Amino acid sequence: MKFERVSKYPDAVLPVRKTAKSAGYDFTVAEDIIIPAYKNLLNRFPTRYFDSISLEDMGNMTKNLKAKPTLVPTGIKCELNDNTYLELSVRSSCPLKYWLILANGVGIIDADYYNNPDNEGHIYFQMINLSPFDIQLHKGDVIGQGIIKPYLVTEDDNASGDRLGGFGSTSK
Repeated sequence: MKFERVSKYPDAVLPVRKTAKSAGYDFTVAEDIIIPAYKNLLNRFPTRYFDSISLEDMGNMTKNLKAKPTLVPTGIKCELNDNTYLELSVRSSCPLKYWLILANGVGIIDADYYNNPDNEGHIYFQMINLSPFDIQLHKGDVIGQGIIKPYLVTEDDNASGDRLGGFGSTSK
């Protein structure tokens, strides 16, 4: 298991644990990026009331309006052993001090994400800014952490598919 830089970011900071008893490897931002205030994202959506909307319709609206969480690049990929994954979370100070949260609650990086043909396995943090202000992240800011974890499978598991893409590709 090891962290590597993706080719687009040859100077990206490799994640490190800050203390001998830290579980997480700290990830930094690979380039300056602005996380827009959540209210600014909401303003892109139609103001008419929907009782409900299908996943497909919401996905299409999100794509057409380009109103989605901000993908914060780390410039890093991770080679993992079989039966392990990398779990991503924001630093504990992010929601408390900066009102920044992970849009997906927790990020899961599977072993077969590494070196995928779409994006080399580039690890991003999906961020939402709950503050009323746009927030500027600077290259080198520590934004989150990753913990390498083992996982188990059921005795009747028969998964045999291959990852053919990058971010979000296992649902295709």
